[in-house]
Amino acid sequence: MLVGCDSGGGPKGAPAVEAVPPVAGTGSAAPAGGLPQLPGQTFFVSDRTNAARQMGALRTQGRAAEADELARIAAQPSSQWLGERGAAQIAEQVGRSATEANRTAVFVAYNIPHRDCGLYSAGGAADAAAYRAWITEVAQALGDRRAWVVLEPDAVAHTLDGCGVKGDVAAERYGLLAFAVQELKKRPNVRVYLDAGNPGWVQDPGELAGALRKSGIALADGFAVNVSNFYDTDRDAAYGARLSAALDGKHFVVDTSRNGNGSGGSDAWCNPPGRALGAAPTADTGRPGVDAYLWIKNPGESDGECGRGEPGAGEFWLPYALGLVRAARQG
Repeated sequence: MLVGCDSGGGPKGAPAVEAVPPVAGTGSAAPAGGLPQLPGQTFFVSDRTNAARQMGALRTQGRAAEADELARIAAQPSSQWLGERGAAQIAEQVGRSATEANRTAVFVAYNIPHRDCGLYSAGGAADAAAYRAWITEVAQALGDRRAWVVLEPDAVAHTLDGCGVKGDVAAERYGLLAFAVQELKKRPNVRVYLDAGNPGWVQDPGELAGALRKSGIALADGFAVNVSNFYDTDRDAAYGARLSAALDGKHFVVDTSRNGNGSGGSDAWCNPPGRALGAAPTADTGRPGVDAYLWIKNPGESDGECGRGEPGAGEFWLPYALGLVRAARQG
């Protein structure tokens, strides 16, 4: 059994993926049919996220000022995380709602065995066979709809740190990730980005590139950086560019959900104070090789208890959410 370890990157604090999925959203023009385009891409905005629900509750309670602040989060497209329970159903329902809104859904596949090194977001599929069945069902549920999938935050980087995912266990993980890429890319309108950690984690781009190659990056559309972390966009882009150079120019996406004030340090990954919302999700980044800024981590959802009594991983935490909004306004 794997035990918790200090990754330098930190657990993801995944949302409660078994929660009721989004069923509606706002829409504007997006490319119709075909593999998702980049500039001009519009992403799905759900009215059933934790932030949107909390915003509605605040209005019901007569707390209009706080509700208006929370709208800074609720009005932006956030990713739908998929975990152990109900993933295929959620993927199908969210994908259908996004299509009806003429937008593209963004998903996070997060169910790898030995997930998160046994830390706050521990869990995942019971074994390799269960994972293969799970990702196959998710891919089938996506069907022919447009979707972007960020694949397994932390999974590759944890094979290169002190987590304990080594030897045969690491080899199995690389094989499962490659299988997942292959299954997802069978769907004609799905883009896939393998998670590649963040600037404070694996420091050798050649070593990380090698692990990503074993994990199927050649068939993927690219990789993701800064998932659920706080590094500023310039640093993320530089990190991604170095890794891209080691991967024959593969493109990447950046999680900007909470990086408006940058990182508080490599160890400040668990609900650090003083952080701010980052750039809004867009495929018009203006940076060569950066396909999109995405809110992969849902702002306002806890990273975990962090030893200080905060809400559990994935639970919505109103004071933290409002802090992100207010800090962004001051920036």
